[in-house]
Amino acid sequence: MKPETAFIPRLNFYILWSSYLSDSDGKSNHTDMMDDYSASAKALVAEMQAKAALSPTKAVAFQGAPGCNSNIAIQDLFPDSLPLPCFSFADALTAVKEGRAGRAMIPIENSLNGRVADMHFLLPESGLTIQAEYFLPINHCLVAPKGAGEITHVLSHPQALGQCRHWLQAHNLRALAHADTAGAAAEVADRKQAGLAALSPALAAKLYGLEILEKGIADGDTNITRFVVLAEADTALQDLPPIRQNLSGKMMTSLLFTVKNTPSALLNAIKGFGDNQVNMTKLESYQHGASFSATQFYADVEGEPSEDNVARALDILQENACDLRILGVYAQARPRQ
Repeated sequence: MKPETAFIPRLNFYILWSSYLSDSDGKSNHTDMMDDYSASAKALVAEMQAKAALSPTKAVAFQGAPGCNSNIAIQDLFPDSLPLPCFSFADALTAVKEGRAGRAMIPIENSLNGRVADMHFLLPESGLTIQAEYFLPINHCLVAPKGAGEITHVLSHPQALGQCRHWLQAHNLRALAHADTAGAAAEVADRKQAGLAALSPALAAKLYGLEILEKGIADGDTNITRFVVLAEADTALQDLPPIRQNLSGKMMTSLLFTVKNTPSALLNAIKGFGDNQVNMTKLESYQHGASFSATQFYADVEGEPSEDNVARALDILQENACDLRILGVYAQARPRQ
């Protein structure tokens, strides 16, 4: 690697591998999706899928190949569960809907690279409920087969590449997008191509027999991804270690609502949160429909609807917005203030 300057776009990469397959009836074709995994990952994927099939209620679906950060988050939060690898986010959510998994572990935002693409519509469309959140410190490693020589190209998920784009630029490395970090490691292991490496967790390097060339790669001192646990609304949440379940003693409520694109519409809708001393920790906007006449918002607020001040704020929101939907009420995993 030469510390030269090269331009790397700010991560509007195309995923080079297919992201989702479906049958004509709309159900996920999880059998055929095995073909989307690299050869090095297929045996592990098949083994994990077989174990999950024997006890679906214990299965936790995730997007990616074995060894990815979502897999690690499941091991941390649900050590007795059966991780179920799925090739795409959509398939992970569908696995829960179809009863092949009791829950899904899904990343929604990162401290360095912002929100995870597509989750703003996949999450509400799934009809699933947020049961918990988890914050995972991310440790990207540069991994390659032994004898790869001078590295010129790096394969990884767009989020990982975005979290390391300045580092990649400083080392004159060309970024190539893949469906996930561990899948990129498996692909690199299969190709054994000179100059090609992957950004992945150390666990993926171990699983696919790769050397770790460098650890702790990121464009900031703190790289953390927030995950949410999704399940059907009537699924009971298993006991979590207290320090992970509710570090601050507070609850969170995640919600969606839509307002028209008119003056003061948003201000009127969310005014009740400030007036009632409800802390809104996240507010993101998405255009709603092709007319661009209304905007959908995703919000996280501290507290739960059973609390009087939160209930009053939600009543005011309901009066000034439409399509209000509670996505989940769950324990806060870390303080927001």
